[in-house]
Amino acid sequence: MDTITTRHGYYYKPHLKTFGRWFSNKHKTKSRSSLFKELADESGDEYEDDGSFMSSEMDPCISINELRIFVATWNVAGRSPGGSLVVDLDEWLNVKESADIYVLGFQEIVPLKAKNVIGGEDLTAATNWNLLIGQILNDRCGISTASLEEDEEEGLNHCGRYTLIASKKMVGVFISVWINTSLFKRYSISSVKVSAVACGAMGYLGNKGSVAVSMSIERTSFCFIAAHLASGEKKGDEGRRNQQVSEIFKRTTFPRHFRDKCIPRPLTILGHDQIFWFGDLNYRLYLENDLARELIKKQDWTALQEFDQLRQELGDGGVFQGWREGNIEFAPTYKYSKYNRNRYSGTQPSRAGEKQRTPAWCDRILWYGKGVKQHSYFRSESKFSDHRPVSALFSTQIEVIKSGEATVVSLQPDVPTTVSSKHTEQEICNIEASPTLISLNTKELDASPLDKKGCRRSKRL
Repeated sequence: MDTITTRHGYYYKPHLKTFGRWFSNKHKTKSRSSLFKELADESGDEYEDDGSFMSSEMDPCISINELRIFVATWNVAGRSPGGSLVVDLDEWLNVKESADIYVLGFQEIVPLKAKNVIGGEDLTAATNWNLLIGQILNDRCGISTASLEEDEEEGLNHCGRYTLIASKKMVGVFISVWINTSLFKRYSISSVKVSAVACGAMGYLGNKGSVAVSMSIERTSFCFIAAHLASGEKKGDEGRRNQQVSEIFKRTTFPRHFRDKCIPRPLTILGHDQIFWFGDLNYRLYLENDLARELIKKQDWTALQEFDQLRQELGDGGVFQGWREGNIEFAPTYKYSKYNRNRYSGTQPSRAGEKQRTPAWCDRILWYGKGVKQHSYFRSESKFSDHRPVSALFSTQIEVIKSGEATVVSLQPDVPTTVSSKHTEQEICNIEASPTLISLNTKELDASPLDKKGCRRSKRL
């Protein structure tokens, strides 16, 4: 597969045949000439990432608006939030300009012990993380670029303006999605759904797998997938990770509600317009430990990436064909010593309990779809865990139906009840236990049989 480097990152060029069925199903309302133009753009010799999905044949009743989305991932090594973590989280989430949507993925919010993997779900850790995230987001003021002009006219205060719209936990994997409340006044936000896929021990336990959120803003659908893939740095371990990626594509489903008949909603990951996949993907470096550390000392990230498993798998078409990742210009995020969080584990191998690990970029953020631009891709320096947090800031485009009347927020009955930072911990516990949040507390969704075409497509990614 050809690899193209753009100013926004690496783009792995898909084959025209691979995307033929996808585009024809996804753009049924577009003209044939518009469809062929998009196919040519995806498979041509030149790729121009202008971030736009507008065409000359765009419906005059449709306008294009921009949103800013902050996506982040962090393996917290089984530790509970508290203490100095407030300072770390504030630094982690503090971008120069506030985003409209914050999507945070965590791994190992509980220790991956047998009782947590096999036993019933305990939402205490998830609730505590949500409380802390809400506190950080709502205790500081930030001005969203997308809502600046409107809010200035209305004279609104920008403090305390984020609402939890979706949250899902499966053992240690956890996703939390927050939206600036001004968006509810401006857009129709609908069909918020969650899904979980367990593909860990024996192929079905939740020590590894993914949790995902599907949602639509006006005419544009989004999918956010937080994942924790198989560990291991032996040759061949990347094959297990590839297989789990394929399983997550195949088994993640978002069943349609009867109210979706008039406006069909995506059933699978690839049915969405814009997709973000992030987490502890656990891909390592095909490089000896000493050589890897030498390149890290030199901060030669370009040379180090030549040995990165995920980059090689992307380039070979093993996984995520057609997906993108920003340029990595930061040090590997794993594994830091539990004795000294300023150095990588294994620097002093004689020390009891010190594991020998080749540093690697285990924590990654990928995206797929038109109308997405990445503005930053960085790691934070919290020493809370043996992983460093990784974040990215995106601008995305959404299609909005022009109308003289204000839009109405249309949430489906299966949407998890939102939790604001004003709720007490006891109130949140009561909400979490309510029947309306059963989608947050259920075990892995039974995978609906996919048609043969869908399965084949998933296996290629």
